[in-house]
Amino acid sequence: MNRELSLLKYGLTRLALMPLMLWIIASMVFILLRIAPGDPVDAILGNRANQIAKEALRTKLGLDQPLWNQYQDFIHSLIHLDLGQALINQEPVKEIIFNSLPASVELSICSLIIAIIIGFSIGFSGIAKPEGKVDLLGRLFGISTYALPPFWAAMLVQLFFGVALGWLPVGGRFPPTLIQPDGSGFILLDSIASSNWAALGGGLRHLILPASTLGVLISGIFSRTLRLNLSHILNSGYIQAARVRGIKTKEIILKHAFRNALLPVLTIGGITIASLVGGALLIEITFSWPGIALRLQEAINQRDYPVVQGIVLIIATLVVLISVSIDILIAIIDPRVRY
Repeated sequence: MNRELSLLKYGLTRLALMPLMLWIIASMVFILLRIAPGDPVDAILGNRANQIAKEALRTKLGLDQPLWNQYQDFIHSLIHLDLGQALINQEPVKEIIFNSLPASVELSICSLIIAIIIGFSIGFSGIAKPEGKVDLLGRLFGISTYALPPFWAAMLVQLFFGVALGWLPVGGRFPPTLIQPDGSGFILLDSIASSNWAALGGGLRHLILPASTLGVLISGIFSRTLRLNLSHILNSGYIQAARVRGIKTKEIILKHAFRNALLPVLTIGGITIASLVGGALLIEITFSWPGIALRLQEAINQRDYPVVQGIVLIIATLVVLISVSIDILIAIIDPRVRY
């Protein structure tokens, strides 16, 4: 079997496992929500509502049905790509996700760009003089950013740049004094497409603090991974042989070492990208960023089962797709990978 056909079979096999993985995740979320403390009826009506009103709402929402019947209805709806309606306001879950996801994706992309620029710069900086001052500072940066609690770092950034200096807003996604441009939900793209430069400036000002905070925090992962792998590869036999042949250090790093060092970075990067979409919960809460993670936190507090289930499934689908894509990309780059 040639490599192309084997690679195609590998990718299709991974994709074929997606429904099984998503079914397991959906079932776990369904069960955990039902056994967790709290009642969505109490969250909607309050604890002081009379029992008759509670029972009427429970019947209307279908929460009076046996757990097995609720599970069957849930799986049946998923098969037909129906995520249901929110318990709080009966808004379709698809619309909630559609309205919230662009904010998270925009924040994630900008944070990832910042993380790659900073992480790769610091990762490369210590290669010229290993164990030197620059290398030491780079290692301290990687460890520090990895260990910093996101909410604490976010609050410090808000206090310094937003409160003390007053340079940037500390919360929200768009200035309340401006009209948000219509379109895809991506404020930066919609502003550029409509040539609304005031809206673009306002969106950028609100984006700088959360994106920079998140980008710096995750850049340490890239810098440490790249540095460790480059250091290991530069001490390997084939790199020493290249040096003996008189090949320049810059050419050795870029053409020989970087490609192999990039493989673990891609693996970690794939996990990081997937987690950014739904895992930047603390950043979104701290900066009041109206993304999918903030919406998930609100739905959990309100015991809104359909919204929580829908958001978790969407995030899980993105994680699986990104993971499969990264695995296939690594298999393409590295011929040593067996599949």
